[in-house]
Amino acid sequence: MNIPFHFKSKYFVAAIILFGVEVLIALYAHDQIIRPYVGDMLVVVLIYCFVKSFVNTPIVKTAIAVLLFSYFVETLQYFNFITMVGLQHSAMARVILGTSFAWIDMLAYTVGISLVLIIEKMWTKKSAFQNQR
Repeated sequence: MNIPFHFKSKYFVAAIILFGVEVLIALYAHDQIIRPYVGDMLVVVLIYCFVKSFVNTPIVKTAIAVLLFSYFVETLQYFNFITMVGLQHSAMARVILGTSFAWIDMLAYTVGISLVLIIEKMWTKKSAFQNQR
C-alpha cells in the first residue's frame, strides 16, 4: 500500500488550533459538558486534521480510520489497559489514553467525525464552485 505523503498547511494549522483548544479545555473547563463531551468530540477532529496534514488519503477513509482508532482507544479504557501495562501512575498516559470507558464518549467521537465529514463536504463544494468561476 502506497500512502502519498505531503504537507497540507490548512490541516496542520487547524490541528494546532484544536490542540490549543483541547489544552484550554483540560486546564480551565471543569464542568459537566464542555470538558467531557466537547473535548471528546474535538479530539477526533484534531486527530483527523493531524493525519490529513501529512498524508493524502480520501476524506471518508481517513475519517473512518480515525473513528475506529478512537473506538479502539475507548475500548482499551474498558479493559483498564493503563493498569494492565503499569502506566496507571503516569499523568501523561492517563491524559492521552484516558482512564474510564463510557458509551457517551463513543457518541461524542461519532458526532465529531460527522462534523468533519459535513465540513469537508461544504469545503469541497465551495472549492468546486470557486474553480468554476
